[in-house]
Order: sequence, then structure tokens, then C-alpha cells
Amino acid sequence: MSDEAHAFVPGHITGFFTVDRGDDPIETGSRGGGLTLSDGVSVTVSREAETEITLNGEPIAVEAVERVLDALRTTATVTAETPLPLGSGFGVSGGLALGTALAANAAFGHGLSYNELVTIAHGAEVQSGSGLGDVVAQARGGVPLRLEPGGPQFNYLDAIPARSRVEYLTLGELSTADVVGGDTEPLTAAGERALSTVVKEPKLSAFMQAARQFSREADLLTPEVKSVIDDVAEAGGDAAMAMLGETVFALGTGLSDAGYDATVTTVYPPGATIEDEG
Repeated sequence: MSDEAHAFVPGHITGFFTVDRGDDPIETGSRGGGLTLSDGVSVTVSREAETEITLNGEPIAVEAVERVLDALRTTATVTAETPLPLGSGFGVSGGLALGTALAANAAFGHGLSYNELVTIAHGAEVQSGSGLGDVVAQARGGVPLRLEPGGPQFNYLDAIPARSRVEYLTLGELSTADVVGGDTEPLTAAGERALSTVVKEPKLSAFMQAARQFSREADLLTPEVKSVIDDVAEAGGDAAMAMLGETVFALGTGLSDAGYDATVTTVYPPGATIEDEG
């Protein structure tokens, strides 16, 4: 135990998902599939009398982080850095919640297990309305498939055994709360079809095709995103829309080959971890 601890949580791009509401936030979540990224969220938690949160040097209010600290009965300074944009489908809020849980546990010596901390972070994000499945995926790493919803004691995870270079291009933001707060039956039906397809053929090519189909069937594909995806396809690449954000992601050099100035990252096989702990 020390006065400060550091955690790293990979970013997470969701290709398709369902909305599954339970009686408890820990049972609530989503099924679906996504990619975890080497571009992620680095979180430092330090002992302080009052809670303060900063992201990339700027003060920020993050309800999920505050809920995590409340659950741990902890006040602290949470300092986070990420190259990923907020509200654009990269799981930044989930990364902040999970990174805070991991680092606070290490800094304050709470003695909680990994699954207990994932459960706290998942519940905090669900209650905050900022996400349903990012936390459990970010804890797993790689290319996780969420076959059952909820926190660790309820969900069931599988994965596509693959790695890849990933490029992404962000065009704007979408509100998770707005999308999952309305009628989600058509979206969930589309997510179930996409997940079933990928479970039968657990390959990245099948994942990308299912993600494109999901965005159309769930009526989430915007004209701007569709235009970029079409350009990538014409250049011989494989691209899809990130959920939830006006973000296009592509495997390999798909966006670059289509002439876009994209950010480059990779699939990140490990899940979230504490850093620099002996």
C-alpha cells in the first residue's frame, strides 16, 4: 500500500450490442462484441481529503468515478490521461471508472479482488448511464464477446482469438444515455443477430461485417459515417461504426488507404492492470 497508485485501462470500441436491464445495476448490462485498444486511459489515484478529478489536465465531473469512490468510501485526487476523445465510442468513461477502482484499491489497501473491483466499476457506470458493457470488456482485453450481460458474477465472456492494427477517425459525438434510454427493442434484436453471426464464425472479418449490419439495422448509421465506410470499402478495406459515437474504425490500413488521416492503434490483448506495483 502507498499514497498513490497507477492503472491502465485499454480503450474499447463496441461493434454491436444489446440492452439488457436487470433488477440490479450489477445484473444490468449488454451482450455484444468489441475491440480493446492499446490507446487507453491511464489513471493515477492519490490520497486527498477532498475528491478532485482531472482529465488531460482539465477538471472534469465524472459521475461513474464519483460512484466508484463512494462505493470504496474513499476521497482522492484522480488524475487521468488519454489520447481518446470523449463521447465518441471509445469507452473512456468505463476506463475512468475501472482505472479508479483498480488504483484506489491499490493506494488505499482495500484488499478487494479483481472481479470485485470490476463489479464496482460496472455498477457505477450503469447507474451513471454512461455505458453498459465497456467495463467488463476492458477488464478482459483482446476482442471480447459478451455472451451474457452484467458484472463478473452474472456475465459470460468469450473472445475472438485475433490481433490487428486498428485505425480510427472521429467525426463527432453521440449520447449513450439518449440511445439506450429510449425504445431499445429493435436495437437489441439487431445486436442479438450480430452476436449470433460472430459466435458461429469467430473471426475479425465476420465481426466487422456484423458491426456494419448492426449499425444499419439499429438505425444508428449516420450519413457522414456511412460515406467514410463506403470510401474504405472502395479502397479494398474493412471499416465499421463505433458504438456509440460518430467514429469509423478500420482494420489494418483501411482508412489510410482510403485517403484519411487516421489515428493508428492496435488490439490490446491484456485487460486493465495496475502499473508499477511490486
